[in-house]
Amino acid sequence: MRIDQYLWCLRYYKSRNQASFACKQGHVRSGKHIVKPSREVLIGDKIKVRKNQIWHELLVMDIPKSRVGAKLVDIYRENITKMEALENTSTQSLLMGPKREKGSGRPTKKDRREIDDYFEDPN
Repeated sequence: MRIDQYLWCLRYYKSRNQASFACKQGHVRSGKHIVKPSREVLIGDKIKVRKNQIWHELLVMDIPKSRVGAKLVDIYRENITKMEALENTSTQSLLMGPKREKGSGRPTKKDRREIDDYFEDPN
């Protein structure tokens, strides 16, 4: 089975086109090598997939016949992602920006200045 089809079957991507595009962008690796979408997946392969700024590591346990339900994904792969990668939320907190209370309305001038200072380049 092709690696783009495998990732689509295991619900890492919503479409095979997205999985293929991720392979072409270098977000899918086998070992340390960037793979093409047409690479064949074999049982026992270790695959790294970059999704939401986190590198997920997978061990191929079996090859599905077609797209599987979310509850059955663990039959076909073993997630060997290091917990440090999942717990590192510093990049996610940078993307979200400063927190404001829900329902507090539009930001005031002071709030806007604080937001601008937060995103200002330190150089």
